[in-house]
Formats: sequence, structure tokens, C-alpha cells
Amino acid sequence: MLLIPAIDLKDGHCVRLKQGDMNQATVFSENPAEMALHWLKQGARRLHLVDLNGAFAGKPKNEPAVRAILKVVQNFALENDIPEIPVQLGGGIRDLDTIERYLDDGLSYIIIGTAAVKNPGFLQDACCAFPGQIIVGLDAKDGKVATDGWSKLSGHDVIDLAQKFEDYGVESIVYTDIGRDGMMGGVNLEATVKLAQAIKIPVIASGGVHQLKDVEALCAVQDNGIEGVICGRSIYEGTLDLQSAQLRADALTNS
Repeated sequence: MLLIPAIDLKDGHCVRLKQGDMNQATVFSENPAEMALHWLKQGARRLHLVDLNGAFAGKPKNEPAVRAILKVVQNFALENDIPEIPVQLGGGIRDLDTIERYLDDGLSYIIIGTAAVKNPGFLQDACCAFPGQIIVGLDAKDGKVATDGWSKLSGHDVIDLAQKFEDYGVESIVYTDIGRDGMMGGVNLEATVKLAQAIKIPVIASGGVHQLKDVEALCAVQDNGIEGVICGRSIYEGTLDLQSAQLRADALTNS
């Protein structure tokens, strides 16, 4: 079970939102690259980046911050003689040129959210052009998928879409319960497990992690196909210690 720190980028800063509301942003760092280094030193094995401005604008808005983070990650791996640390990014990615540019910059995975729902042909093209590097982000409330930075609810069922995208060749699904994101009320285990059981590709849980018991609960059901969990407000506010939680997850996985 991978614990994946989230670095949400707004106006070049590292922030956290409550339920995706751009007006409810808490700035945790004005230097996202320094924050990335902090999580790497805490034992992070993957990083999750979100271009929040990009998600709303429909095009990248925080590329300088993304590049600075990638440089820090690459240097950290070299200095510590460890394998490449994957970095995934979502938010405002709507065309193949942007994907290619970001992958050339050193990103391991590109997360496609709104564009996957609204333009499945684009997702299919992306999976063909960049096999093994495309993740779909499905953000849902009450089983229905939301788009446009969570501002619009579609009529699409999460599981139906996930199965369709699996056939396209996506690498994994990041599943976010938007009713819980940033609220630290616990992961929606039931919905996450239900989705993971319905598809063969891995699911990364997101939204609601608050403390160690939430990580332990996910570890107990990871055999259903849940490979990781994205941690946000909990690790920034200190209700979850990333280093000790990852060690605990490793112990439960290996027991």
C-alpha cells in the first residue's frame, strides 16, 4: 500500500482545498519544490501533483512549479542512489502535446479527469500514444462522476466509466469521493472496494484520509486491487505521520 503525498498547486503555491472549493484554499507552502523534498525525506515513494488552476482553466497553469518539483525529485533519487521516484500529475491536461511535453519533463504518469469523461476519444488516443503512463481520475459523489474541477455532476456511473476506460488501456484509476476530500472524515471504503472489485487495473484511493486507522482499514482491503492512497490535509495538519504510516502499511502488507 503506497501512501502518496498530494501537492496541490494554486498560483505557484502548495495548498489544500475543502471539497474542491478554490475559495477555501489553505496555503501550506509557498515553495512546492521544498514541500516535495520534505515528503521524499519522510519516505514518500511516489508524489501526486494537481494543477488546480489548470483544472479550472482547461490548460496547464503551474508548469514552472511542476518542473521545479521534478528537478528536486530527480536530484533526491541520484543523491540517495535509489530508483526513479514516480511523479503523477493531473489538472487541465486536454491534448497529446501537453502530455508529451510533461512526460519529456520527467513525469511518470499523466492523470486525465474531465477530458476522459467529456472526450473519451482523446483518452483512447492518449493510451495508444503513451501506453502505461495514463491514469484516469474519477471524482464522484454518490456514485456519479463530477467534472470541471468538481463544479459539475455528470450522469455517468463511476463503475461503468471505469470499465470502459480499462478497455482503453489506462494504467490505473484514482478514485476520489469529493464529499470527503479535504474533510478528513475517513475514506469511503465501501465505494472504493466496490470499484476495485469491478475492474482488473489498480485503484488509488483518494479523499478523506484522517489518521492511521484509515490507512489500516485500506490495508485490510487492498487485496481487492487497491494499490495506494493519496494523502493530503491529514499529513499537512499532522493528524497522520507519513513516515510511520508507510512503515505500518508495509508491516501489514508483509504480515
